[in-house]
Amino acid sequence: MASLIRSWIPLLILQSFLVAIAFGSKEAEEFSEALLLKPLPDRKVLAHFHFENRAPPSNSHGRHHHLFPKAISQLVQKFRVKEMELSFTQGRWNHEHWGGFDPLSSMNAKPVGVELWAVFDVPQSQVDTSWKNLTHALSGLFCASINFLESSTSYAAPTWGFGTNSDKLRYGSLPREAVCTENLTPWLKLLPCRDKDGISALMNRPSVYRGFYHSQRLHLSTVESGQEGLGSGIVLEQTLTVVLQPETTSVETNMQPSWSLSSLFGRKVVGSCVLAKSSNVYLQLEGRLGHESKNVDTEIEAHKLWKNADFDLSLKPDRVLRESSSLLFIFDIDKSSDSEPFDLGLTWKLPSKWSCQQAPLQATRFLMGSGNERGAIAILLKATESQEKLPGRVVTDGRCTIKANIFQIFPWYVKVYYHTLQIFVDQQQKTDCEVLKKINVSPSTDKVSSGMLEMMLELPCEVKSAAISIEYDKGFLHIDEYPPDANQGFDIPSALISFPSHHASLDFQEELSKSPLLSSFKEKSLVRSYTEVLLVPLTTPDFSMPYNVITITCTIFALYFGSLLNVLRRRIGEEERFLKSQGKKTFGLKQLLSRLTAKIRGRPIEPPSSDSPAAQSSFLSSKLIFKIILVAGAAAAWQYFSTDN
Repeated sequence: MASLIRSWIPLLILQSFLVAIAFGSKEAEEFSEALLLKPLPDRKVLAHFHFENRAPPSNSHGRHHHLFPKAISQLVQKFRVKEMELSFTQGRWNHEHWGGFDPLSSMNAKPVGVELWAVFDVPQSQVDTSWKNLTHALSGLFCASINFLESSTSYAAPTWGFGTNSDKLRYGSLPREAVCTENLTPWLKLLPCRDKDGISALMNRPSVYRGFYHSQRLHLSTVESGQEGLGSGIVLEQTLTVVLQPETTSVETNMQPSWSLSSLFGRKVVGSCVLAKSSNVYLQLEGRLGHESKNVDTEIEAHKLWKNADFDLSLKPDRVLRESSSLLFIFDIDKSSDSEPFDLGLTWKLPSKWSCQQAPLQATRFLMGSGNERGAIAILLKATESQEKLPGRVVTDGRCTIKANIFQIFPWYVKVYYHTLQIFVDQQQKTDCEVLKKINVSPSTDKVSSGMLEMMLELPCEVKSAAISIEYDKGFLHIDEYPPDANQGFDIPSALISFPSHHASLDFQEELSKSPLLSSFKEKSLVRSYTEVLLVPLTTPDFSMPYNVITITCTIFALYFGSLLNVLRRRIGEEERFLKSQGKKTFGLKQLLSRLTAKIRGRPIEPPSSDSPAAQSSFLSSKLIFKIILVAGAAAAWQYFSTDN
């Protein structure tokens, strides 16, 4: 026994040494989950799921992960991804009613379809190759058509208009990509508890996809360790933003609908994920309710806030925080279980009205012109009611201005004439030097690369509206390049409008360093918004004509060669003799049967008719020969006249 123990000691020492090498960092992997619920002014409810997974720096490239998804780690290591964001969105974010000047809308209001951008840590000559390989890997991982972004006609390389200044940035978008459960299931598999336990168990598929807007987002970034011999850490952030309509029986339109977690998602929280460091549910109330409660001592009066004259909460909050314009209730779900599930509910008692804070300018994009030859694209910027109250105005030469960046991608078949750019401020045309401070243009190349436009505008603070228009011609595609639903039109990806001087943040008086969600809200995020997706009709051929031509050509050739082979291979004399012999046999048998039948019935015997099989055979043979000659003549005439002399 002692010898056996002595033989195992070197193996145990070696194993501990290998573990020490694999986990060179003292930090451990961390996972946290959170859910933010927020009533909206238009009688809807916003549910924002937030999951954060951290992998500390390590000196091993093939390390084993306890919580962090291995598939994401392999993507970062193989393709040298420095930062990446992928989103699947269905529906359009309503900036007027759901907000546009807060961290939630700035980071999670995404364009329709699939959006992907990535920054690589490779030489400049290898960026495009890494991008193509990354799109194929993500396509297989999330069961989507992301591999269509590998083509140089589907992505662009923005410099400063996108917000991330890097020459190794690539951006692509698929507006027509449909979002379904096939994309959500692999997204949930990246979580340690998946959708079996914790807050993610609320993600009932019918409840999520019946909403007015839902967007699943994945953002990863690398964190440098600053020590020699240690690699980079990875921070993976997964969010799911859903806007739902609560079911209500109230007749009053001014009364906000009451709701609960079970009524919104059809499920309750029966406990937190056992692997999560923190599991919290937040309820944020904006507008008048937040202003009325801003002078309340939250530590003392917390019991009075969750049951008041305006609303009632079904559960008592563990903590209450306040901000300049909102009130935040915090609930810890670690105490919930199967016997006592967590089912937060909000019941309104009095009608309440409020408005969300909007961006300085609201953007709208539309098409101008008619016909299938040329047209124009216009972007309209309208001032919002909260424009004068927002910080971030820039004063240059004694003049107050608002900066706005516009980033837009044009497919190669939309041939944009950049010299036709026109800018109107308050319905008055301005020269480029008056308003346009910076511009970057990348013209498109037919079937090679897409076009890109980046420009920075400086508008006066008292502006009411601004419009930008640019003309284009519609190109022609090869018949093999048309999609199956070509008559529906072709999509132009959404344009991005960002305000570099305006940043949104939510800074609560008490900082919760343990909450990644509140920490992300405290960081200043660039205010941005996406425009609509444009549907451009192009000249499409009549796809039924090739089918008709192929059909009639094959029919004529079949008749021609069939008739020709019949004429060449059929032997008329032998067929006539065969028919006569058959006719004689049949005639004798029939005559015998008819005589027998006549004797039995006592009727006279009828003489054989002249319409015998032999006569019929001769008549049919001559008729058949005439048809063959007629068809062969028609085929020969068609071949003669259709030949190109």
